[in-house]
Order: sequence, then structure tokens, then C-alpha cells
Amino acid sequence: MRFILNVIWLVLCGLWMAIGYVVAGIICCVLIITIPFGIASFRIAGYALWPFGRTTVERRDAGAGSLIGNVIWFIFAGWWLALGHIVTGIALCLTIIGIPLGIANFKLIPISLMPLGREIVPTDRPFATR
Repeated sequence: MRFILNVIWLVLCGLWMAIGYVVAGIICCVLIITIPFGIASFRIAGYALWPFGRTTVERRDAGAGSLIGNVIWFIFAGWWLALGHIVTGIALCLTIIGIPLGIANFKLIPISLMPLGREIVPTDRPFATR
């Protein structure tokens, strides 16, 4: 079932959202000081491309640096990507088959706003609890 949902997700919105994250990552990597944001953006692009069967958990070792980084990320890239998730989530919820995908899009909004200090893990692992 996860495979089918991931394929439908990829066709309807996953590819476009992943491209948005890759573009944000490239922009962040061009500016030398924001390379950690670019790496986080590329990591989330893979998650946005194929999200079912994986989840995000908070890293225990994330400190004040990730908090400050998340504030900077929110200002420059996070809210644009979250807006993309909102628009595609609403568009997907207009169709019956797209409702689960729209809900999954809404679940990606928090990680698009604050990606630092999070880790993407498979859902079948014991440490994948929130």
C-alpha cells in the first residue's frame, strides 16, 4: 500500500515539491554560509519525493544552533515551501482520491518550516516514535 501511495504522490505532487526543495538547497549552497540549510533542504527533498513509510523525529543532540538556524530558515525559505504544501494539499483534498495525499502534504508543513534538528527515519523501526 505504501508503494502505491508513494507512486501516486510522486506523480501528483511529490516531484514538484522535491524540485522546490532542491532549488532552495542549491540557492543555499551557492551562498557559502548557508550550506547546512542546503544539506537539510536536499534531505527533505528526498523525503518529499517518497514520504510514505518514513517519518521525522527530533534529534536529541540538536541544540540552540538548530533553533537559530530554524528561525533563519523560516524567514528565507521555510514559509515559501510551507505555502507550496498548503496549496498542493488543498488542491489534492478537492478530489476524493487525493484526500490522503492532501493530509500527508499538511503533515509536511512543520518540517518545511523547521527542518534543522529533525531526522528522517523509517516508520517500521522502534526508534521511529514521536
